[in-house]
Parts: sequence; structure tokens; C-alpha cells
Amino acid sequence: MAHTSRLPGFYKVTVEQRRALVGEATGADPNDIGIALDAGGLDAETADKFVENVLGVYALPYAVTLNVRVNGRDHVVPMVIEEPSVVAAASNAAKLVRLGGGFTAEADPPLMIAQVQLRDVRDAAESAARLRAASAEIVALANAAVGGLVARGGGARELADDMIVLHVIVDCRDAMGANLVNTIAEAVADRAAAIAGARVGLRILTNLCDKRCVRVGCRLPVDRLATGEMSGIEVAEGIVNASRFAELDPYRAATHNKGIMNGIDAVAIATGNDWRAVEAGAHAYAARNGRYAPLAVWRRDGDHLDGRLELPLALGTVGGTLRVHPAARLSLRVLGVTDAQELAGIAAAVGLASNFAAVRALATDGIQRGHMGLHARSVALAAGAVGPAVEKVAAMIVEARNITLDAARKAMHLLAAEGEDSGDTVE
Repeated sequence: MAHTSRLPGFYKVTVEQRRALVGEATGADPNDIGIALDAGGLDAETADKFVENVLGVYALPYAVTLNVRVNGRDHVVPMVIEEPSVVAAASNAAKLVRLGGGFTAEADPPLMIAQVQLRDVRDAAESAARLRAASAEIVALANAAVGGLVARGGGARELADDMIVLHVIVDCRDAMGANLVNTIAEAVADRAAAIAGARVGLRILTNLCDKRCVRVGCRLPVDRLATGEMSGIEVAEGIVNASRFAELDPYRAATHNKGIMNGIDAVAIATGNDWRAVEAGAHAYAARNGRYAPLAVWRRDGDHLDGRLELPLALGTVGGTLRVHPAARLSLRVLGVTDAQELAGIAAAVGLASNFAAVRALATDGIQRGHMGLHARSVALAAGAVGPAVEKVAAMIVEARNITLDAARKAMHLLAAEGEDSGDTVE
């Protein structure tokens, strides 16, 4: 467990100093952090065991979100993401949320659904009745296929049927559970078909894991939301307006939810989890009532602003990539999580923080001010700036409000004319 996630001035120090600070805050050895993350944290030979046709590895920035407090515990939260401003915005949002006590989170038991499609059913009602009557037999058959999971306290729990699509509810414990659930689906399919008098169709999990939802909330003092130009009440009302816009308009809701997934996906990647499955489940859940809707909503309650996020979130702390990827194992050590449900709560809290940062920016300065300011560094690098010149070039194009490659090259020419080393020679 992190002693604290408040590390003031973290962005101002070097990478090596940040590793030392995170090590001190979380108990992770700074040398281990370096070993796990240098060169992307994965060599080509190991990557070749992950997927097919490997040529090498593709690195993404590995950062940490600070200030995160969930259910009274502090966490330094690893994030892997390429988009500028997301990590800084989430950290700043979490700092504000701390003023109201931090995030609260609760997660459902880790229940996943194995789907077995039964085809050519003559009498659906009669076949469904036979399946329900044989529930104990099918559950026992399912558990026999995953003895290790049962030994850890998991396994099949019950059956549910819908138009003779048999659902086997599986407690996955601390695993994400895809392989376990698929194994169960295949193990019970033939017997289920025989009982129903049907033919076996598809056998696979569903990523709409709505029995495995996580709910996160936060409460912020309105007066602490004030900016130099706007009162706290004005900012709060602007955030509520952004929330209501998303609730009424699916086009806005899609972007609203993208901001949430900025945080959740980055934590999922950092911890070696399947972020595509997380995305699929989240967006399916957002459309569960026949209209695409926001996963997070904001309301003003007197002197406070309340935020609430709910979505299905299947994350694991054992198995899969975690066994072989050193950076994924490092992430769990830095987080100090004890189980998959706690990890889901933390990831969702970062998602809500990211959403808050986005809607707050929209309600105040606009989304581009901070986002493009940080993007300017990437543009400076692309133009060939190196070392201290990166920040100088970035500052120049931000001040000129022209964050383009051409503007960065002109800025480099100006620095060179003043006798400063800006990096590569610009032709």
C-alpha cells in the first residue's frame, strides 16, 4: 500500500528522481522500476511468446497518476497512454477530489458469463425447463473443467437461459477470466444440448459482464472549483450542464465516455489487462437501455458537486500477461492492490477523475488550452528539438498559439540565430 500518493513537484524532477520518489512512497525498489521499464519493459524474444509474427516491441509512455485516494487508501496509479494531458489532468482532478475525502468505490463479485448457444430447438419453453432442472448437473460439469479455479473459491455458480442461450455464471476470483469462462462454455455445451434436445452453436464468454460492475463516487466542495474568471458555483453548474448534455445527446455521450476510458484503459494496459474487452463491455453497457448514454453523471448538491460512475469492469491480478510482463507485475506492486475488485475500483476512480478533468476544462478554459499546451512538446520533438530546447520551442509555439510543425521549426531557427543549440539542423 502506498504511504501517500501526494508527491508535490513530481513533474519538475528527472525520471530517475521520480523513480526514487515512487519507490519511497510505495515500497517498490527504484532499481526494479528501471529494470522493468527500460526499453519499454519487454524484449523482442519475450514479445515473440505473446503474439505471432513479432518484429520487435512498440513502447508507450509509462506514467503515474498521483493524489488518488480510494476508500481511504492512497494509491500511486500506473498509466500507459500516449495522449498528452491525460495523466496531468487525472492527477489534478484527484487532488481536488481529495478535498472531499477522496473516491468511494464498490465492486460486484467477479462474476463472468459463459454463453452456450443451442440451435434447432423444437420447443424452447420445454427445453429451458429441462435445462433448469439439470442446473446442478451442468454446474458440476462446469466446475470439473476448472478444478484450479474451484480450489481458489471460484467456479460456476448458476445457470440462466435466454431464448435457449444458456448462461453459466462463473466466479473468476482474481482473474479476468476469459480463458476460464471459455473452457466452461465448451465443457458444458454437449451435455446442455443433449438435455435441451438441441444442437450446439457458439460457446464463448460475453464481454458485457454486467454482473461484475464497479461503482465509484466522489464529492467535491464547490468553492474549491473556482478559477480566476469563474466562481465555484459557475464552474459546478458548467460541469452539470456538460453532464446533462451527455445524458440527452448520444453524440456528446460518446466523447464524454471516451474521457472516462482515457483513465481506465491506461490503468488496464499498465496492469497487463485486456483493455479491448473493457472497452467493449463499457460501451455495450452504455447502450443497454436502447440509447447510448454517459457512464458518469454529475450533479450539484448545495455546496458540493457529486460525481458517480458505474460500468462493468473485468480486471485481473493473476494470470495472462501478468505472469510474463515485468512492467505489469511492477504495476501491481506499485498499486499495492490485494485483489481484482480493489484494482477495478482504483481504475474506475481514475476514469472518473479523467472525466471530471475533461468536463471541468470544457466548462472553463475549453479542452484545447491544456491539451495543446502539453501536445506542443511532442510537436517540438517531431521538429527535431532535443534536450532543454524541447521546452523552449514548446513554450514559443504555445505563446504564438500556433502549435504546428512549421511553427516549431521556425522557433528552432530563432533559437539557433540567438546562439542556442536547438537540436537537429533544420533544412
